[in-house]
Amino acid sequence: MTTGRVWFITGASRGLGRAFTEAALGAGERVVAAARDLAPLAELADAHPGRLVRLTLDVTDRTAVRKAVDEAAAAFGRLDIVVNNAGAMLLGMVEEAGEEQIRAQFDVNFFGAVWVAQAAVPHLRAQGSGRILQVTTMGTGGGVASAGFYAASKSALDSLSQALAMEVAPFGIKVTIVQPGGYGTDLFTRGTTTTDPLPEYAGLRAQLAEMWGEDAGPAPDTAAPVITELVDLPDPPLRLIVGSASYDLVQQMDEARTAEYRAWEHLSRKAPG
Repeated sequence: MTTGRVWFITGASRGLGRAFTEAALGAGERVVAAARDLAPLAELADAHPGRLVRLTLDVTDRTAVRKAVDEAAAAFGRLDIVVNNAGAMLLGMVEEAGEEQIRAQFDVNFFGAVWVAQAAVPHLRAQGSGRILQVTTMGTGGGVASAGFYAASKSALDSLSQALAMEVAPFGIKVTIVQPGGYGTDLFTRGTTTTDPLPEYAGLRAQLAEMWGEDAGPAPDTAAPVITELVDLPDPPLRLIVGSASYDLVQQMDEARTAEYRAWEHLSRKAPG
């Protein structure tokens, strides 16, 4: 009889989702892998017969999400670890973005994760246990020019997930907000939508390109051991930064924010609230 915990992973065919899928299977677990394009998962399915179920899913379709989560729970009789990993990138200045682009960004990064969580919680609550990993980004602490809508959608998910963690804790469900840095995925290529650039921002774009450089970041599979260790923790953290360089950068961002608050403390304290 096949044993091992059951994972449900969105965006499982590429990038971090693929890395998490491979790591779970390598640890002897069972995985329901959901993605828009299942073709890249064919090799994994052949290599792990009976332990990988593939589901075509567009997370922006709430009805389809509910159906997929129910199918995932039925596939192996339970759900143990739900990984909200599916995501997309809108790259462009705030002024440049169109309404359709902005809404599409939130549909995938925020609402898609909400639909999955809403569908999964009843299954986990009935079991009295389960983990939900909400993949956001190390940038939820602040926006960066040209990636503001991506950061905003992930920041919204971060805040909502903190509320979710409080709500489901009495049912034995643990939520962790996973905040990875920049890994060498296709998020910045096939996963990216760009705005029509305005010439007024040409100088800023040049500065950003120089700041970011050409380094695509480490391979996604280097992040997987962190996740496999995380899900084994009996008392996991609410938030976890994934990546040494990202941890240092977040620390710097936090210190800068704290310094700014303190610099203007005298003005803040003029109000009684």
